[in-house]
Amino acid sequence: MAQRPKANRFELEIPLDASGIEGFKPEQAVKIVAQARDGSSSSETVELNKSGKATAVIRFSKQPGSLRLAIGPANATNEELLGMQTIGLDVSVRQWAEKRQLTLHPIVIAPFYWFWWLRWCRDFTIRGRVLCPDGSPVPGAEVCAFDVDYWWWWGSKQQVGCDTTDATGAFEITFRWCCGWWPWWWWRHRTWLLEPVLADRIIPVLQDELKILSPPVPSPKPNLGVFEQILADDGILTRQPLETVDPAALNGLRGRLLPRLPAVPAIELLHVWPWWPWHPWWDCTPDIIFQVTQDCAGQETVIVDESFFDTRWNIPTLLDDVALDASEEACCIHPEDHREGDCIVITQACGDPVFTIGGNPGAAPAPAGYRNPGVVAVHGDRPYAGVVPIQGVFGDLAQEDYYEFEWSDDGGVTWNPMPAAAAGSFSRYYWGPQLGGGPVGFHPVPFAFTDKELLAFPGIWRRVIETRWHFEVNNDPASWGITRFWAVNTSLLMRWLTENNFADGTYHLRVKSWQHEHVGDKLTNPQVLPLCDTEQDNGLVLTIDNRIVGPASGHPTTPDHPCGDGTVHTCTTEPDTDFIAVSIVHADMSTEAVGACANVSITAGDTLRVDFMAHDPDGHLARYTLAATYGENLINPLLGLPGAVLTPLPAGPVPPAAQVGPTYGAARNP
Repeated sequence: MAQRPKANRFELEIPLDASGIEGFKPEQAVKIVAQARDGSSSSETVELNKSGKATAVIRFSKQPGSLRLAIGPANATNEELLGMQTIGLDVSVRQWAEKRQLTLHPIVIAPFYWFWWLRWCRDFTIRGRVLCPDGSPVPGAEVCAFDVDYWWWWGSKQQVGCDTTDATGAFEITFRWCCGWWPWWWWRHRTWLLEPVLADRIIPVLQDELKILSPPVPSPKPNLGVFEQILADDGILTRQPLETVDPAALNGLRGRLLPRLPAVPAIELLHVWPWWPWHPWWDCTPDIIFQVTQDCAGQETVIVDESFFDTRWNIPTLLDDVALDASEEACCIHPEDHREGDCIVITQACGDPVFTIGGNPGAAPAPAGYRNPGVVAVHGDRPYAGVVPIQGVFGDLAQEDYYEFEWSDDGGVTWNPMPAAAAGSFSRYYWGPQLGGGPVGFHPVPFAFTDKELLAFPGIWRRVIETRWHFEVNNDPASWGITRFWAVNTSLLMRWLTENNFADGTYHLRVKSWQHEHVGDKLTNPQVLPLCDTEQDNGLVLTIDNRIVGPASGHPTTPDHPCGDGTVHTCTTEPDTDFIAVSIVHADMSTEAVGACANVSITAGDTLRVDFMAHDPDGHLARYTLAATYGENLINPLLGLPGAVLTPLPAGPVPPAAQVGPTYGAARNP
């Protein structure tokens, strides 16, 4: 016999009966949620016995009044269970009468619900890696998975879980996923956004197939009024447009839309309603896309941002083959470029491999110091300017403590120390535990050029920078390559600051190494390391061509060739451009000058003539264009028009052109 409740306490007994389920096994617990009219809820979880029976008792500190009961799987939260299409019933205030204890008739659990509950809420696991374009791992990146839904031209994303990649780029996301919601409850927990790529596919269908010349303007807020033009009879609306969305009504609306919409396989493949049936509240297997962010150098960057084109539809409970390709902005742990010996290889300048720069190992000998030497194309024979990052790799036996760069402008006959203003310092970042104790993550290490005195020549100083090897052997040496990995500027040697420090010309650079005498903080044992796998000195050949902007550039200041503030023209001659004259050549060969912003009538057979200058005094102009802008945001490239001819100007105020272009390749191979 049930005990009477204590004074000032009310009890609700809910008997459960699953005995009618054939082959019943008590594989899961059952939760009963009671929601009061004020929205508060109480719950109780029970285990059914082998006969499929149990009684749940929910206690209240005061008379609860009317209640809404929801019964379902124990692994659902109270809020989730109240939003599910599960067993439910109402308890009215009249049923309590004067009772403090109310016992309901046994609630029968049908086989449908019992077996549904086993998969209404399930655990999903996603495993994968984030990789750079070359296959290197991306560490310390936050990988977030989203379930996505699309209908018409709207989309919604729901974050299901996140994880941070380790040193191998691996991640694992585990989350619980429930289904079987009431449509209104599911809809209430979604935020919808306009998906422009879907609108770009749907609007042409409306215009071309349905002849709706003025389709509704896509709005971020879903509404059903956008479908009224499709459903109109003979173009006439016969009902008030619907602005609000009742998700339960979408299936009926789909039945009315499909007969009027053309079949569009490309959209059907994207699972877009109404071409594709859509009941997302019953979607028991999520559809997943990923977004990955990484903060490796003080700025958070999105390195993977998948769209609905990348959706993984109906994933299994274990998805363990995910490979996410990061953008070029990602920070990666690249495999070390191992070279044998006590040597060095300068590998890149401005990201260009040295074998693509004239005069360097593996490249054409001339023109020396130019990117893509001798290539007859827009990108051929390109010099360098500004800040030039130089990268390189020391050999595996190199144990130099510091190094410096020297330069020569006479082909390596004489060498000079790098000016202090031209030796640009930098920071490297490593992934792993912070030195001295701290969290795992990306940590910066400044590598700065500093002045140190020579041991053998007191009073003589050289501007040097610490090698990676020297830093590692003095900072937890056993951890590098095991728990700590260089990820940013791993092989950077120097940022060569050429502007205002070096005149235009071709330069040879080389690396000289030093040992560090800790007593007295002095340098000793200088040597020019050999190029790995050779007996010759290391080196790099680059051609510098910085442009001067401003009065020192020599740009003319005449009224017909202005530059600077208030104009669209930069005050430089590297390169320089100018419109010299514009005229109309009439059919009778008479010429009519056209002034700035003038209107001139033309007839069939007339020709537009534009005398212009596009010139770089050093011969490094890659290309130029000539275009006419007109009408409402329209543009017409003139050089590609049929009949367009480029002709060198005769001698005059402007020197005649030796080549006409319009590209460096065309100038080299007219």
